[in-house]
Amino acid sequence: MVKIRMKRMGRRHRPFYRINAMETRSPRDGRVLEELGFYDPLAKDESKQLELKADRIRFWLDQGAQTSETVGNMLKKQGIAKTN
Repeated sequence: MVKIRMKRMGRRHRPFYRINAMETRSPRDGRVLEELGFYDPLAKDESKQLELKADRIRFWLDQGAQTSETVGNMLKKQGIAKTN
């Protein structure tokens, strides 16, 4: 099954996250099917904190992909996904 979840990147005490479509069996920082955006919680400008490819996320959701709880909340706030 495919899951849309975050992959941690960056250095120690300065993380950022890539939002990816991944197999559920792969580890957190493992193999990615497709990169769908990024989230930088420490960015000073709020408009640069979250960037998503909405059309590709909708594609994966239509194919039956599930979201992690955190990514589902982000998508709900952005108006991309109705529920998890």
